[in-house]
Amino acid sequence: MFRKISLTAGIALALVLGVLTGLILGEGAVPFVRPLGQIYLNLIKTIVIPVVTLSIILGVVSLQDVKKVGSLGLRTLAYFLCTTAIAVTLGLTLANLLGVGGGVAPAEQTEVQVQAPDFAQTIINIFPANIIAPFAEGNMLPVIVIAIFVGFGILLAGERGSRLVPPLEALSEVFLQIMGLIIRISPVGVFALILPVVAQQGIGVLLPLLGLIAVCYLAYGIHVVLVYGVSVAWLGKIRIRQFFREMGKPILFGFSSASSVGALPFNMEATRRLGVSEEVSGFVLPLGTTVNMDGTAIYQGVCAIFIARVFGTELTLVQQLSVVLTSVLASVGTAGAPGSGMIMLAMVLESAGLPVEGIALVAGIDRILDMGRTAVNITGDAACSIVVQAAVRKRQ
Repeated sequence: MFRKISLTAGIALALVLGVLTGLILGEGAVPFVRPLGQIYLNLIKTIVIPVVTLSIILGVVSLQDVKKVGSLGLRTLAYFLCTTAIAVTLGLTLANLLGVGGGVAPAEQTEVQVQAPDFAQTIINIFPANIIAPFAEGNMLPVIVIAIFVGFGILLAGERGSRLVPPLEALSEVFLQIMGLIIRISPVGVFALILPVVAQQGIGVLLPLLGLIAVCYLAYGIHVVLVYGVSVAWLGKIRIRQFFREMGKPILFGFSSASSVGALPFNMEATRRLGVSEEVSGFVLPLGTTVNMDGTAIYQGVCAIFIARVFGTELTLVQQLSVVLTSVLASVGTAGAPGSGMIMLAMVLESAGLPVEGIALVAGIDRILDMGRTAVNITGDAACSIVVQAAVRKRQ
């Protein structure tokens, strides 16, 4: 009987069981279950680095032209930056219209130690001084840059470089098979990841911040349907229903794990079923895990308004514009891992002149918000790959 259950249904069932078990057993179950979730997420993160590296190298090589790589990158970045600007504007607009933060009593101004990275240093770190360090530390953007340069090198080396392609393709297939084995245990991983969140957060802690959660998720839904749905249908020539049907598995996993990087294998599989070539998906999706942060941008916009009102201030138009600009710029180089939105939020609060310790007000429910914004981010990655694929076909 269990063999007939699809992987998507298994993940959904594991998500429900994890929530119910967390509510029933409480924190007593956390020490026993949390290690399983962490091991599963570690396996995913471990396999993602070689899969991404080899996918990008082979994707660049398959284009056979350095100019094509540049064109593909510009289209991808343009799409991501535009949708991120729309996302944070949507978050700010809904937060203002729906009065998020009104009537919420301020919590104690407990200082939260979150160090906002310098933007110039973030750009510098994209180009590592040590070729091994990014792979060891799991820093995705430097890994992507290294893979692109290796792909360029193979192209420029001509016939000698082309000799590396068959062994790289064989190695890529090996890691994809390993990834397939890990994906099969996804229901167990999802169960173990969601249970501690529910057991520790509970229902009561959500009630005072229910308005914030509702506004964030409303904005998430509007952005996914209107921005991604319309762009996929209008620019990508894919039916909206077909797009969301194929994206069910990646969205479920992204929501459960709160990891864009972890959901990458599912996203690659879904976009290929939607007609995206391996060259495009292998380039756009890994790049999207670090550059595309639309869900996080929505979260920042809503949280900025919420924190401002809790501290008794209203953000001016100039301050809100600074939130938009900072969110777009900060989206470059932010890791697609759970909790990375807190770093970006620190940058946004500073740019708007709000106390960074305001993060303490939303830290308790950050994981709940993180799950939704991750689902948005990976949906945006897939939508971008479809739009870019359509543009590539037009030029051929």
